[in-house]
Amino acid sequence: MAATDTATTPQRVARKFDLMVWGPVLALAALIVVGALMNPNFLGYANITNVLARSAFIGIIAVGMTFVIASGGLDLSVGSMAAFVAGLMILVMNAALPTLGVGIPVILLGMLTAIVAGVIAGFINGVLITKLGIEAFIVTLGSMGIYRSLVTWLADGGTLSLDFSLRTLYRPVYYDGILGIAWPIIVFAVVAIIGEIAMRRSRFGRYCAAIGSNNEVARYSSVSVDRVRMATYVILGLLVGLATIMYVPRLGSASASTGVLWELEAIAAVIIGGTVLKGGFGRVWGTVIGVIILSLIGNILNLTDAVSPYLNGAIQGVIIILAVILQRDKKTRT
Repeated sequence: MAATDTATTPQRVARKFDLMVWGPVLALAALIVVGALMNPNFLGYANITNVLARSAFIGIIAVGMTFVIASGGLDLSVGSMAAFVAGLMILVMNAALPTLGVGIPVILLGMLTAIVAGVIAGFINGVLITKLGIEAFIVTLGSMGIYRSLVTWLADGGTLSLDFSLRTLYRPVYYDGILGIAWPIIVFAVVAIIGEIAMRRSRFGRYCAAIGSNNEVARYSSVSVDRVRMATYVILGLLVGLATIMYVPRLGSASASTGVLWELEAIAAVIIGGTVLKGGFGRVWGTVIGVIILSLIGNILNLTDAVSPYLNGAIQGVIIILAVILQRDKKTRT
């Protein structure tokens, strides 16, 4: 009996400590310590608030990406989609200014434009993937090029700028907040909480995991596979629109460079957080930690001269590869 207990103790310990679960948490703690040691201003209120506000755009999108990847899908177009939605939003608001004047109605019209455009873009991706059976990688790679080209065309190769009076009115959406907490941070937190509840407690979240784990088994279990997968892309498009609403008042402009590498950051955050790249499992709270980790890495690079901040994309790419390797090793052990 004692031998049995002795033999099972390491298994219990291994079961209690899962690197995929606690690894991101430990990495976040290590980054905070490193950042604090390298720069005394790292843990300052202004710096932390700035990091969280800037990461909110990617975070909102990454929550939607979690559902897409958990269901076995992928979306490479979110950065280009955000640029196109931002450009369209600015054009609509500027065009409505002479009729509606400077006021809240113009801002609300711009927000509605962003949400509708994001939902339509996500719906188109979903239709091509679920109804026509085209691989998600091919569809979203193509739409990535389309949206980036469209915003370049709309801006005539330059920059689309929001009217100055509208920009002044719209600025508080990014720079103001409640109790010193900026609106983007609040919106990101709300989206993350809703996303975590949906992933863990709702039928939709369970269906996403089931489809990502085994598409055919889910279909035989009376799961409407196409409808659920379509919904994940529509939700992601909606969240891209929401992220754009929070992003536009920051700079008041959009160009071909808007949203560059956002898809890399969103996917990296999802994978770092423990969501399986091939689908079957999603963890929204892990995605939130992944977003913060990536933001802190960029912030530390900006605050120190140890490594060039221009290597941030390379570091993110390495992190994605390492995270996928860890997932493969875990599957091999199990």
